[in-house]
Amino acid sequence: MNATPPGDSGGPGPWRGAFSALCALLVGIGLARFAYTPLLPALVSAEWFNVSQAAYLGAANLAGYLIGAVLARQLAARTSTTFALRAFMLLASAAFFACAQPWSFAWFFLWRLAAGISGGVLMVLAAPTVLPRIPRHRQGLAGGLILTGVALGIALSGTLVPFTLGWGVRETWLILGGLAVVLTALSWNGWPTVAPVKSDMRQPGPVLALKSLYLEYGLNAVGLVSHMVFWVIFIAQGLGLGLAVGAFHWVLFGIGAVLGPVTAGYLADRLGFLATLRAGYLLQAAAAGILVFTDHMAVLVISSLIMGAFVPVCTTLVLGRLRELIPNDPDGQTAGWRWATIGFAGGQAVGAYGLSYLFD
Repeated sequence: MNATPPGDSGGPGPWRGAFSALCALLVGIGLARFAYTPLLPALVSAEWFNVSQAAYLGAANLAGYLIGAVLARQLAARTSTTFALRAFMLLASAAFFACAQPWSFAWFFLWRLAAGISGGVLMVLAAPTVLPRIPRHRQGLAGGLILTGVALGIALSGTLVPFTLGWGVRETWLILGGLAVVLTALSWNGWPTVAPVKSDMRQPGPVLALKSLYLEYGLNAVGLVSHMVFWVIFIAQGLGLGLAVGAFHWVLFGIGAVLGPVTAGYLADRLGFLATLRAGYLLQAAAAGILVFTDHMAVLVISSLIMGAFVPVCTTLVLGRLRELIPNDPDGQTAGWRWATIGFAGGQAVGAYGLSYLFD
């Protein structure tokens, strides 16, 4: 897409656009994906589904995310970027209301898949639509703020969902749907005016460095799935600590997610995205790998905080690194971000279905 130079006004102000992008990721990923994690044990306890079915429903969302990432640019090219962003926020909102009706596994699977598709489209389109309008020296901070939408969804799912489950599973889905509709309305007029999106599949920039970035981002996704989807049920049922302890760790996961993106963006603006990304990978590997050796409560707390932070932080840093590799080329950046998101989505799908298989 052609972009207005950084700081210029192509429609609403650049920070208003960043707020709309935050709302898009809060609805499409923060709520549509991560609210399912604390809901998963409740779906099993309420006998809507068994453990295996509930796990596969979680994986359906990640498979949908891959589909959405693949199709995002074509969908935007056939309509417009703004239309696609609004439409898929509405679809994600509708999925919450549909999931309040446990009519069948197939029905639920379809709507969890639709929610995932929405998340993939919104992730590919939202940030690249607004970041070219942010002053260059503030793009790390802006990227962190946008990805805070994911983090806020994690935090809300860890605090709001356990509270609303006291009213019932169905009521929880309806409340989440209502919140998604409100956020969609708040974002509606905040998107900048953009030229039509090109649907080409070109690979701009330094090819080897970009392919390495896509590969490591995809592999990172495999490692994140255990915490993103199965962390609460692992603590509650796998370790036998109960749902209350599992919910507590999901709140910690959300706290890490909220604090992480802006902090990482601030550091990246000063140290560079490459150095910050390398340090992040090492810290994340340590936080996940230590669980092989111990499940001490202090270790679980640290793992919850660090892995929660790196769900949005990794995306913030990879997006910033990609923009370093493809400077001054908004079309190329959007195309590159699409490939990165496809790699991440593929890694998530592989990790999710692999872990779901282990639940059988």
